[in-house]
Amino acid sequence: MQPLSPREIVAELDKFIIGQHNAKRAVAIALRNRWRRQQVPEELRDEIAPKNIIMIGPTGVGKTEIARRLAKLAQSPFLKIEASKFTEVGYVGRDVESMIRDLTELAVNQIKAEEAEKVQAKAMEIAEERVLDLLLPLTPPRQRTTKDKAPQSGEGGESDQAEKQQAVSTREKMRQWLRDGRFNEKEVELETTQQNIPMVEIFSASGIEEMDINIKDMFGNIFPKRTRKRKVKIPEALQIIAREEAQKLVDMDMVTKLAIERVEQSGIIFLDEIDKIASRDQFHGPDVSREGVQRDLLPIVEGSTVTTKYGMVKTDHILFIASGAFYVSKPSDLIPELQGRFPIRVELSSLTKEDFIRILTEPQNALLKQNIALMATEDVSLEFEHEAVEKIAEIATLVNERTENIGARRLHTIMEKLLEDYSFDAPQLKGKKIVITARYVMEKMEDLLKNEDLSRYIL
Repeated sequence: MQPLSPREIVAELDKFIIGQHNAKRAVAIALRNRWRRQQVPEELRDEIAPKNIIMIGPTGVGKTEIARRLAKLAQSPFLKIEASKFTEVGYVGRDVESMIRDLTELAVNQIKAEEAEKVQAKAMEIAEERVLDLLLPLTPPRQRTTKDKAPQSGEGGESDQAEKQQAVSTREKMRQWLRDGRFNEKEVELETTQQNIPMVEIFSASGIEEMDINIKDMFGNIFPKRTRKRKVKIPEALQIIAREEAQKLVDMDMVTKLAIERVEQSGIIFLDEIDKIASRDQFHGPDVSREGVQRDLLPIVEGSTVTTKYGMVKTDHILFIASGAFYVSKPSDLIPELQGRFPIRVELSSLTKEDFIRILTEPQNALLKQNIALMATEDVSLEFEHEAVEKIAEIATLVNERTENIGARRLHTIMEKLLEDYSFDAPQLKGKKIVITARYVMEKMEDLLKNEDLSRYIL
């Protein structure tokens, strides 16, 4: 597939995220640069380091949403993880290298699925043959004993040949019926393999997180596989057998090799909540752990080699995109070495009333469209007047100013409160049309807006 151009990437993001043009441009350029690096001569390719990005902005303005949509657009292994999950080496918790192991696991599954798709036609052919064997086993020609009368010249051969031709003809007829769906309701007995492995949970020091997987592999060789007979309908039997055969046809050594290469050359890691590991005051105890996480993170971002169960993975060319609200701390609170590894910084702006109106109506997954679709399942027609949409956006802006600014997430709270009664009574309103007006919005929200304490508590 041809990689998207920066303009096309921004256009795709615009379908779901309102505003934040600078952040979209930075991400689009970074993504395109992954492809550009692959096109340069090999001797120069290793010298081109990825330009990591920090997205700075308040909560609810689209940082995580950009990451989610980017995951669908990126033609590469993509992992989103919270930096606050990591702890300094020596403390209980996840070590920073685990994100490389997770990314490698994702890449292996991704390529395994791609390879399974390539052999799907062959697997389905094998599955079809096995199902036909279950429906109509191929019987060998009759075996004659010495007691049987000796056949005359050519008689036995002709008889066997006729039987073979008849069996083949019957099988081909059955094959056509199978493809036409005539056997869809018929059940067959299928033997499936299952392996009972004891549940093992490992509480280990950092770097040995994958030990439980290796123990599973070890137990897998010790405990025998058990087969279980199941009665399933023909379409399900075809799917089960095709899945098993596809797994056998996939070359796992090649999958592993390709996965490691893909992670090393085009992997992307989105580090959310990086502001939570920024040291605000070096004399406080917990901040020692925060700074320790940064120092553990530094070699991974700079480029090092991480041991995974699939082999050694180099992190030199993995792209890191970090994001944080930075309410209390600042990007300058990160250790200087880590700051230097994130040369591109983009600030995401707070959302205005106009942004809220656009968020409610424009994106493909707009909040109003979601609620209209939900009510349509109950055969209730829901409609929002433009003035009502403006009023909802105005209330969201007002509440964000009075209380904590949680950005677009405030719209979810207001919409749920606004449609609470209709959502509850929807089964009894079947066939009716409901129009949400600005007056109705004010009636539902007026008391909450007047009482600031209640507004803080409910909205």
